[in-house]
Amino acid sequence: MTPATPDPSFSLRPYVARLALLVGLWMVPFLWLGWDLYARGDLARQTDQADLREWLDETRVFRKTLPDLVREYAAAAPDPARFRAKHDELSAHLAAMAEPTRKYAGKLPLFPDVYTIAVYVPDSAPPPGRDAHPGWASPLPRPGADAKERVRVLEYPAGGGAALIRCEYRAHSNNRFEQEQKERRYLQMAAVGLMLAAGGTAIVLVVRFLGRKRRQLANERDRDRELTEARVRAADARAEAEHREREVAEAKAAAEMRAAEAERAALELKSQLYANIGVMAASYAHNIKNLLVRPNDLLVRCAEADGMTREQHGMLQEVRSSLGTVTERLQQILRTVRRDPSRAEMTRLDLGDLVREAVRTWAETARDKWKVVVTADIAPGPLPVSGDLSHLQQAIENLITNARDATFEMRNHLREEARAAPGLDPAARRQRLIDAAAWKGEVRLRAYPDGDAAVLEVRDNGVGMTEEVRAKCLTTHFTTKRDNALYEGYSAGMGLGLSFVAVVLDHHRATLEIDSAPLKGTTFRVRLPLTTEQEEAAR
Repeated sequence: MTPATPDPSFSLRPYVARLALLVGLWMVPFLWLGWDLYARGDLARQTDQADLREWLDETRVFRKTLPDLVREYAAAAPDPARFRAKHDELSAHLAAMAEPTRKYAGKLPLFPDVYTIAVYVPDSAPPPGRDAHPGWASPLPRPGADAKERVRVLEYPAGGGAALIRCEYRAHSNNRFEQEQKERRYLQMAAVGLMLAAGGTAIVLVVRFLGRKRRQLANERDRDRELTEARVRAADARAEAEHREREVAEAKAAAEMRAAEAERAALELKSQLYANIGVMAASYAHNIKNLLVRPNDLLVRCAEADGMTREQHGMLQEVRSSLGTVTERLQQILRTVRRDPSRAEMTRLDLGDLVREAVRTWAETARDKWKVVVTADIAPGPLPVSGDLSHLQQAIENLITNARDATFEMRNHLREEARAAPGLDPAARRQRLIDAAAWKGEVRLRAYPDGDAAVLEVRDNGVGMTEEVRAKCLTTHFTTKRDNALYEGYSAGMGLGLSFVAVVLDHHRATLEIDSAPLKGTTFRVRLPLTTEQEEAAR
């Protein structure tokens, strides 16, 4: 790189006027600083007197300030007895107020040393029996000659101008601090003079070296640019290395997190599977209890008959059929308990056929025994789904029995409402009870396609659910019917029916929607994915 050559046309003359103006501008703040330092000495004295006067005027010893007591003392001059009492009160106030300054003299930096506090009434003599007006004198010795000049007097009128308060004090009892403040002010003055001299010298040096700096400027600029570029390249290299290290660390952390997450998910899945097995087994046992209702009823009716008739023979045949169904369902329970519930035996089923079979199984029992009308509305055409026959049958039956229990609760609610209705005569109350007993529950099943899903709706006109109950109704062992005799002597409400439905739907990749409101009935809406023959073959 070729070094820059000096400019021969460079001259100091153009800078002289500018430097003279700069020197003039510099002198203004220096002069102002000197005047400010000079004025600070008197400002400290005024501040000390203001602080001392505030202490004298605002201090309260006996709930009154010194000006208040002085005013009362001056006003009591015509009454000797009151004048003397006020004299004593004012003397006690002065002693109580000034005693701390004597006790802690020299112990608190910047705390004033008070030597006397006195009150004078120019136009009045002291009270009878008193040698002078109220005052307080410190037993501390006055300062020596070297600090005597620091003893000052504060005197000002009080009591509406009828009296004077006079205080002799020495501010800033910490003499070392005062000496340091004084030395600092002298040093500041010397610093101002030194700054002025240095400023003038700096101007001369600036002018003298201006040419040299101008010649060096080009070379320095080139060196700075090269150095900056080298630093930028080094910084980029470091940033790139740090970025790569961070990516490696993040990848390692992500891999470890995924491994831990996979392990935790496997443990949770295993626990959930075992729990689901127990839930399904208990739910099947719960459903067997419902299946035995009809055979038991038939046996009771046969036992009450006088002789065997054709009708009784038919009922016995129905008992035999029902018990066969119980046996078959028991075998399903055993198979379900022995296998992994997540590995259901999936086959291609028709949702419409499942609904028709469920209604055919329960419609007569519902009409004769439950006083519930069970109907089905199935869309024309097949509704093919992939599912486990046993699980889906059980889920539909659980939804039907849940709707049945809701109608029982609604009928009980109507009866209680009729009994508790105010202002009814016996005949009207009896009629309302009859109407409540004759109230018919309705359970309606609908199956229809909706896009790529087959929808099953189970709707009832039962008691409905609050928002809190609706949020918990799928939880295992949660029930609002526990130990309630809802079905003529048979207890209901183990809290397993709907939890089993939720487990089955989860394994079938189905969703469940619940619409319900108190006394407005409930609708359970199940969405199962439709399947095709190609999908079934691929499975």
